Amino acid sequence: APNFGWRELPLSGRQAAIVWQRLRLPLPIEHWTGPLDLYHSPDYTLPPLRQARGIVTVHDLSFLAVPEYHEPSLRRYLTRAVPRGLARAAHVLADSESTRRELMERLDVPATKISVVYPGVDPRFHPLDSRHPADAALLNRTRATYGLANPFILSVGTLEPRKNFEGLIRAYALLHNRNGINHELIIAGGEGWQHTREALLTLVDDLHLGGNILFPGFVSDELLPALYNLAALVVYPSHYEGFGLPVLEALACGTPVLTTRTTSLPEVGGSAAIYLDDSHDVEGLAAAIRQALGDVELRATAARAGPAQAAGFTWERTARQLLEVYQRVGSA
Repeated sequence: APNFGWRELPLSGRQAAIVWQRLRLPLPIEHWTGPLDLYHSPDYTLPPLRQARGIVTVHDLSFLAVPEYHEPSLRRYLTRAVPRGLARAAHVLADSESTRRELMERLDVPATKISVVYPGVDPRFHPLDSRHPADAALLNRTRATYGLANPFILSVGTLEPRKNFEGLIRAYALLHNRNGINHELIIAGGEGWQHTREALLTLVDDLHLGGNILFPGFVSDELLPALYNLAALVVYPSHYEGFGLPVLEALACGTPVLTTRTTSLPEVGGSAAIYLDDSHDVEGLAAAIRQALGDVELRATAARAGPAQAAGFTWERTARQLLEVYQRVGSA
């Protein structure tokens, strides 16, 4: 586009963090970019600025709200760097009303300084119809790739303690031992915390569930919509979220979703999702999964309600809201 240009800093992301956040050198971003009217940092921290008005996006405050679920070094870094960026910023963007409230309550950011701009869901996440050849081919390829011969429960997310996969595995163990559940459990996602995958695999072995719980790792953008479509139920039992994109993706595919009534997740799921009040309640999670799987009408209800809820979260809407913030802050 004629109004778009590219400037590449001679620093890696790690080097920039060292220069601006750890050493706190007052070297403005304009030193490399030239004069700017507005600078938007999309990920928590804001570098020094000479004249530009700064906007920073804060996705969540998990490092303050649930520090036990953060790696200590990253928690210390964000605890120092985020407040500095907020003080420097002319305006702050949050992914949810939940994060907006936390910014006000935990870091005393004025309400007038914060705008909520929800992320969107990609159009590739939609209900697939096996009667259509292209959809049938994608569904069959996904089944073959992951060896999906049995019905399954799906959970998607980075493997880290905050996502509560341990609680999900323990709830699944209760169902397996008490009810003889015939669904497998698939936990799909790349590793976040070091050794989390190994710890979860050890737990699965200790509970004698090795043949019932699968960890396929990161799922490609091409196959992920089909995996959602094939799932009997998507469970997202997170302890804390700034948004919760997997909930939105699953709803867009028309698949029933069970998640927790915490932080931003009710904003994302609306009335289309099923909720567990306490993310630490393993017995309650097991009961909610059993009830959802036994509800013969739930699939049809989700097929209608899920896409309708997801339709309110589009990247076009996100872009328009972001542009409005740019215009408002840039002209102030």
